[in-house]
Amino acid sequence: MLTAGKFTIDTTSIRILDVTDPATNAQFAGHLASDDFFSSEKYPEAIFEIKEVLKNHVEGVLTIKGIAKPVGFDASVSVEGDVLKATGKIVIDRTDYEMKFRSGNFFKDLGDTLIYNDFNLDVTVTAKAVA
Repeated sequence: MLTAGKFTIDTTSIRILDVTDPATNAQFAGHLASDDFFSSEKYPEAIFEIKEVLKNHVEGVLTIKGIAKPVGFDASVSVEGDVLKATGKIVIDRTDYEMKFRSGNFFKDLGDTLIYNDFNLDVTVTAKAVA
């Protein structure tokens, strides 16, 4: 049974999978690492700490760029022997973490240059029971 835990997200490992042109992909990846988004040089890690699990719902605190916010998600949990695997999707509003670049919440008339505020973080946690 999943009851608590903590995992680290390497913000320097973010990859863009839907842009196939190498030059454009590198440009976008560099921008995501910049201070407009993850500030990866200053904050190379984000942290999620599980605070409570109720059935298959996980509540925790996600810290990005030193900013901690409560988040929750539903998880699919499977157990084989003493190994538990939980998967889920966390929907994150980037503006909660001072990522305001081209956000419609802060800038008007962006048209086709608007960037959605929400992004998904797909999570897979594998844990082994401790005695």
